[in-house]
Amino acid sequence: MLYVARVSVALRSNSNVVFQCAFHVVWCPKYRRRVLGGRIEERLKQLIGEVVEEKGAWLGALEVMPDQVHLLVEVDPQFGVHKLVKAIKGRTSRVLREEFPSLRSRLPTLWTNSYFVATTGGDPLAAVKRYVEQQKGR
Repeated sequence: MLYVARVSVALRSNSNVVFQCAFHVVWCPKYRRRVLGGRIEERLKQLIGEVVEEKGAWLGALEVMPDQVHLLVEVDPQFGVHKLVKAIKGRTSRVLREEFPSLRSRLPTLWTNSYFVATTGGDPLAAVKRYVEQQKGR
């Protein structure tokens, strides 16, 4: 099930910065293991949504495949995409490994240390959103 929020092109602001910073983020489980399905996938989507909301970011699209996660997210530049990804990966790893013991037995850690991030640049957010949505069908 694909989670899609309304992707806006509106400018956002905090107390002293007006911004529009959207990022496409991708990361994988350790050893690219295909462990993100069923109840784990649903719980992962829920946890990502919670972290994004807590950190004051905006979720544009989210797709979870058995061996990777694609995320379109807008982030306050003063908070930073790195802090957001670190918070998401940290919380999801801890909670999922507590709730699903099979993840502890199969992997030393849930996520790799690395991830891919790209700004949406000149691409319209709708085009990036479509790309994220189409990932599961590939």
